[in-house]
Amino acid sequence: MIETVRSKKILLLENIHPAAANLLKSGGFNVEILSKALGESEIIKAMTSDDYIALGVRSKTYLTLEVLEKIKNVSVVGAFCIGTNQINLSQGNKLGIPVFNAPYSSTRSVAELVIGEIIALARRLFDVSKKAHEGLWDKSAKNCYTIRGKTLGIVGYGHIGSQVSVLAESMGLNVVYYDTIKTLPLGNSRALTSLDELLKNSDFVTLHVPETANTKNMITKKQLLMMKPGSYLINASRGTVVVIEDLVSVLKSNHLHGAAVDVYPQEPESNDEKFKTELQSLPNVILTPHIGGSTEEAQEAIGLEVAESMLRFLTLGSTYGAVNFPSIDVQPKKPSCQRIINVHQNVPGVLGEINSIVSKAGVNIESQQLATDPQIGYLVMDFARGQIETMAKNISQLPTSIKTHVL
Repeated sequence: MIETVRSKKILLLENIHPAAANLLKSGGFNVEILSKALGESEIIKAMTSDDYIALGVRSKTYLTLEVLEKIKNVSVVGAFCIGTNQINLSQGNKLGIPVFNAPYSSTRSVAELVIGEIIALARRLFDVSKKAHEGLWDKSAKNCYTIRGKTLGIVGYGHIGSQVSVLAESMGLNVVYYDTIKTLPLGNSRALTSLDELLKNSDFVTLHVPETANTKNMITKKQLLMMKPGSYLINASRGTVVVIEDLVSVLKSNHLHGAAVDVYPQEPESNDEKFKTELQSLPNVILTPHIGGSTEEAQEAIGLEVAESMLRFLTLGSTYGAVNFPSIDVQPKKPSCQRIINVHQNVPGVLGEINSIVSKAGVNIESQQLATDPQIGYLVMDFARGQIETMAKNISQLPTSIKTHVL
């Protein structure tokens, strides 16, 4: 398939921050914004009935194998969030669609929320605040604690977990962590050798793991009962990590003195839908509507980060930072050059076939960059200005070619 980046239309869903649209518009693109997520049939209809070349989503829009097959003319997808489990990344790779996300932009916002929840749980702030609003004066020190000197256990010591570690230690907490990947401890934090060891020795446990087959239902009744009596659980990672029914049971038994939950196995598609969970009405349980990264600063930073990546791909062919694609960070081409990008199956002989077509066309290659992964190769070529459309068409017709763009 050969495509010149001809359309200038981009669709952004789920109320993505205006900074993203403004940046994309500054690059000469027409941007349409929708405040809600779209279902599978709605996405397919929207993307195939209009000439969009790019799509931006957050966590509620699912780009399944079937959806990507139907919208494979889309050049690039932006995930304006940290996670990308709502997107079939391997299918995007196979179809030549790079996916960009924002792995760092909301780190501080999530970490600050967790610290706030640690204090709120230790002091039963939400319970006593609710009573005060109702006219009840519940002044008591029972089951209220200072956090200084307590132990915080962090499960997952990545960007967010390590940031929580730094903030927690500055407030006098002792920090231990467990991660399946060996990571350098920050400050005086200590790595533990197992999840069980962490659960047994922590006053507060906070989860910061991705959604994978290994983390699904990672925290069940068995793990919760390993936690210290009177301890607290915080989950601002993924809704499938904790079995909610088991958490409810352990909270009702008073083994845990509280929990803070920001993510759930099933979440409303929009603010207009009613939210229901078995955790509602339990004492000292903080429920928030997936707002870990929902600060003005974080959403603006996410919008700018992902939009910049999309813009660099559409105008330069750069795939630096893509989560499912070979990485090439290219510079702007010379004014005297034209650029072709080609996605192809990673099999022997492809580059030779492409160079043979170029040689027969009599066009000089100014520069050529190739990166591969086990499935595909990604090639960026600059040529002195000339008639390259026929050459690009011939490259796109190779049996191994997946997508060819003339920028």
